[in-house]
Parts: sequence; C-alpha cells; structure tokens
Amino acid sequence: MMSAAAESPHIHPPKVELFDVAAMTNTDPKGFVRRVEEYRIEPFGLYLARPVVDHPKMTYLQSWLLPELGLRVSNWSFRPEQCREHYLYLDIVDVERGPGVWRSVDHYLDIVVYPGLRLEVLDTDELLAAVNAGLINTPTAERALQTVHHAVEGITRYDYLTEKWLATEGISLTWRTE
Repeated sequence: MMSAAAESPHIHPPKVELFDVAAMTNTDPKGFVRRVEEYRIEPFGLYLARPVVDHPKMTYLQSWLLPELGLRVSNWSFRPEQCREHYLYLDIVDVERGPGVWRSVDHYLDIVVYPGLRLEVLDTDELLAAVNAGLINTPTAERALQTVHHAVEGITRYDYLTEKWLATEGISLTWRTE
C-alpha cells in the first residue's frame, strides 16, 4: 500500500513570472531571466515571443496573457525530430498589468487543447494539494475552477478551436509563423 505522501503530487507555491516589456525580458518562476524578441500590448492582453534556449525538445515560445479571462495561452515550437501533435497550452493565472512589468501567478490548473480534436484538463490534484497545504486560498481555487469551466465550455462549443472561442470574447490572437 502506498503512503499518502507517495500518492500526493509535488506541492509547490504558486509560480510567479515577470514580463518586463521595457527591458524586453521574461523572468521565469525559477528566476531565470530570458531575452524576449517581441512584446505586443493589446487592449485584451500581452503577447510575447522568445526563443527557448538549451531545451531538448522545444525551440520557441509564443504566449498571450489574457487578464480578463485569467488565462495564459501558449504555442510552443518543437525541434524537428520531436514527433508531436500540435496543441495550445492554457495556464490558469492571475495577471497584474503594470506600467512596464506584467506579473502572472499560476494557479496550478492547465488545459491542453488539440485544435479541432479534444482537450485535457491537467493538475487538479496539484490545485487541491496546494489548497490543503495552505499555499492557495479557497476563493482563489474556486476562481481557478470557474476559469477552467468557462474555458472548457467555450472551447468545446467551438469544436476545440481556442481562437474561434476567444474571438467571441473580443480577443484576436495572432501567432508568428516560422
């Protein structure tokens, strides 16, 4: 029989990330500062594009922070030898817009969307473990769950096409092509 500790997910505080538009940097949750090639501020959010350095699978990251929806939508580019389905990765986040620096706080839940096919909700166990450990409060967890439900309902209503759903919310995402 497994112990409760062995069954529990790794518990960590919410991940905080900084997006310094003026300095053209992105500070990841571990404190690594990355150069950003492009930031674009739109009324509905912030776009960033940057290379992913020294990663065995990924080469490039594009993300949109969408404060009003509580989402970060990411589109990753992979090395040619990596065989994978195309997907969008949605993090459930709180976003603070600053005059020069934006800040996101990740609330554990994620949605992986395989456009036109299906989606998966990930890390519910992490959210519950964080609540139980006092790392996130109940109102924040409830907001995260409401955000997931809203996104899943919208994305599935539009045949698993995230951008089509977001267009109905007044959001037009654009992506670089390589």
